[in-house]
Amino acid sequence: MKRKTICVIDGQGGGIGSTIIKKLKLVFGESIEILALGTNAIATSQMLKAKANRGATGENAIVNTVRRVDVIVGTMSIVLANAMMGEVTPKMATAVAGSTAPKYLLPLSQENVIMVGVTGDPLPHLVEELVDVRLHHILNDL
Repeated sequence: MKRKTICVIDGQGGGIGSTIIKKLKLVFGESIEILALGTNAIATSQMLKAKANRGATGENAIVNTVRRVDVIVGTMSIVLANAMMGEVTPKMATAVAGSTAPKYLLPLSQENVIMVGVTGDPLPHLVEELVDVRLHHILNDL
C-alpha cells in the first residue's frame, strides 16, 4: 500500500512548518511521507531538520508538487497572494488553492486578514488538533 504524502508549506524561518513536521513524525512515524516545501531556503532547511522526508524550495517546486500530494498543511497565508512579506507569490497561492488535495490551514497570519469565528489558540494547541484529530481522520479515509 502506498504511503500517504503530506505536503507542509512554510516560509520565513520555517518554525511553524517544523513544529507541524515534528508532531507528524511523532504520531505517524514513517507510515506517511512528509514533503517540506519552503518559500525560501531557510524555511526548507528548518523543515528538513525537523525530519521531513524530502524538501524543495520556491515557486516552481510548490506549484508542481501540490498537484500530486494527498494532503496540504500550512497556515492560511499559503492561499493568500503576496503573504509572508511577499514570499507567497500569486502563482503559489493559486496552485495551493486550486489543488484537489484537502487543505488543512492553521488560522495564523501576519496579514491584515481576520478569520471571524476562529479562536486564538496558541500554535501548540492548533498543531495538536491538526495532527491528533483532523489528520488522523483524513489519513484513515484516504
